[in-house]
Amino acid sequence: MLAVTDTGCGMDRETLAHIFEPFFTTKSQTGGTGLGLSTVYGVVMQSGGHITVDSEPGRGSTFKIYLPRVETPKPSRSIGQPSHTLPAGSETILLVEDDEDVRTLNEEFLRAQGYRVLPARNGEQALTLAAAHDGPIHLLITDVVMPGMSGRELAERLQTDWPEIKIVFTSGCIDEAVIHHLHNPRAAFLQKPFPLQMLAQKIREVLGESSG
Repeated sequence: MLAVTDTGCGMDRETLAHIFEPFFTTKSQTGGTGLGLSTVYGVVMQSGGHITVDSEPGRGSTFKIYLPRVETPKPSRSIGQPSHTLPAGSETILLVEDDEDVRTLNEEFLRAQGYRVLPARNGEQALTLAAAHDGPIHLLITDVVMPGMSGRELAERLQTDWPEIKIVFTSGCIDEAVIHHLHNPRAAFLQKPFPLQMLAQKIREVLGESSG
């Protein structure tokens, strides 16, 4: 069991009922993504564990993570070395995500799986990186809704110069604009938040089993 206790302002029952929901946050729009605790919850559950929280307004919070006992530890691997239990590759991926935390997490994971990653915070930067890149760009992974240029517009502009580029759209909501992308035979879709294992599998589905 791992316990983490803070001395913050604490949470009321209504807040406690939602803290593990994706994108739920009590911070301002620029203060947090609402993905932290939902990610922790997913990791703990996938590991066969359980997480609890005890909190009241004015007396802080205590999180307890219970994990199953492992008699024989798994051998460790170096950071940056691909995980052989997940699909990997060596293609070049243009990763476009306006949330810095999400972008950094996905970039580090993809690099660890062997891919060459071009990270961009918006469509304009993505076009600049693509124009300066010497070589093929095999895959575009982009958020659908971003400030300025949308993921759809970015994909259409990139397809002009890279007609063979494959596309994976990501979004935290399902609406008519997002559903429209699902009918694009050249595009796949991942709904946020998604496990990194699912990202690895979706990439190989789109690019094919062989690494380019």
